Amino acid sequence: MYIVTNRIKMKPGFAERMAPNFTKPGPLQEMKGFVKVETVITQSLTDYDELSVNMYWEDLESFQAWKESDIFKQAHHRPEPKPGEEPKESPMISSEIIIGKVATTVEAISNK
Repeated sequence: MYIVTNRIKMKPGFAERMAPNFTKPGPLQEMKGFVKVETVITQSLTDYDELSVNMYWEDLESFQAWKESDIFKQAHHRPEPKPGEEPKESPMISSEIIIGKVATTVEAISNK
């Protein structure tokens, strides 16, 4: 299994508001090889917010297929401003993609 993390630096106050946008039910859930997505907000930062979007994939080929899909393009499409309207400023400062392969895991022992 692979974890693809998009580590996003945002203007202060935006991580909490933006996090739910990445975990809305939708067509991503039907993609071959997709396992789950979770968001994590880094605590104790003052200059900016940091939101990590962790996507779990069975294999990298499935992740690549999603990146090249229409679903990806639709999810990342920013609408054009209407005539005479100023473009909306993005809350994002920067982002970094990190790909990791799960090497080992351990789970809690059930006390049932």
